[in-house]
Amino acid sequence: MPHRFPGSPEQPLYEIKANLFKALAHPARIRVLEILSANARATAVGEILADTELEPTLLSQHLAVLKRHRVVTAQRVGNAVYYELAHPMISELLVIARTFLADVLGAQRDQWEALERLPPLGRGE
Repeated sequence: MPHRFPGSPEQPLYEIKANLFKALAHPARIRVLEILSANARATAVGEILADTELEPTLLSQHLAVLKRHRVVTAQRVGNAVYYELAHPMISELLVIARTFLADVLGAQRDQWEALERLPPLGRGE
């Protein structure tokens, strides 16, 4: 049951945004999106499978989630299925997420280095 925000005309937008983040909420799906972004073309499932090293059934489930939330599109050509990003801004979203991650890790490194610079503690102090 979708969440309702009484009197809010933006309710469907919140739901759509939440579903986008649900689609992104697994490391394997992020990896798939990074592969598709890097390839910048429709990519065969076999190629995605080789790059992720996931079990075929597991990859299929992750691709279905991404497709259901309209993050990727699929096209069958003969026996092969090709996937691509549904919107070019997905690539930018991945770049922003990676930048955020780098900033967080950099801050943690700075904190670790500050901890290492503290004067030593003696026992019983």
